[in-house]
Amino acid sequence: MNARVLVVEDDADIRLAVVTELRAASFTVDAAGSLAAAANVLAAAGEPFACAVFDRMLPDGDAAGFVDERRRRGWAVPVLFLTALDSGSARVEGFEHGGDDYVVKPFVMAELLARVTNLCRRQGGRPPVLRHADLEVDFARCEVRRAGVLLSLSNREFAILEYLATRPGMAVSRADLIEHCWDLENEPMANVVDAVVKRLRRKLGQPDPVETVRGIGYRLS
Repeated sequence: MNARVLVVEDDADIRLAVVTELRAASFTVDAAGSLAAAANVLAAAGEPFACAVFDRMLPDGDAAGFVDERRRRGWAVPVLFLTALDSGSARVEGFEHGGDDYVVKPFVMAELLARVTNLCRRQGGRPPVLRHADLEVDFARCEVRRAGVLLSLSNREFAILEYLATRPGMAVSRADLIEHCWDLENEPMANVVDAVVKRLRRKLGQPDPVETVRGIGYRLS
């Protein structure tokens, strides 16, 4: 795929391995080892990036805050967080601060390549605010409104709605929701996923925008 990717990773060996793999797959890659260097690359970039890969913990701060601040200014480039922080709360925090995907170290390079390729297919990146009928999901502020009314969602409920909202009309399995919204070391039972979705539906109100796909999971219909 001929697309431009930014890789921000302070470990020189990991950065070189990721850059080498992406370039071998025909990506154009810019690399940085800190948030300050990443800011300089973004400021100097003439061609927009199709995707950015950020290590969470960098020498000059947490990349989640860096991405969150840029999201608030309308930066829409899809972001993948590459990190050793693998707790459920860390994953949810990454999504709340503008992340689109999450890969935990140590990782399989083929999986990282597949996830980057998938993010790059999103033409123009993800908008900071997604609107679906009268439902509005503000990714930058982690706010949801229905018919203009601000809703109070838990972190888990927002993470599920965010995942569904970025895949409108696509059936999402319970396993996918567990992978992206829970700590995989403490996987919930499928009925726990259903219980959270039930609470989410109750808060979203009628007409219900979340459709049950029998035998699979859910989708934003």
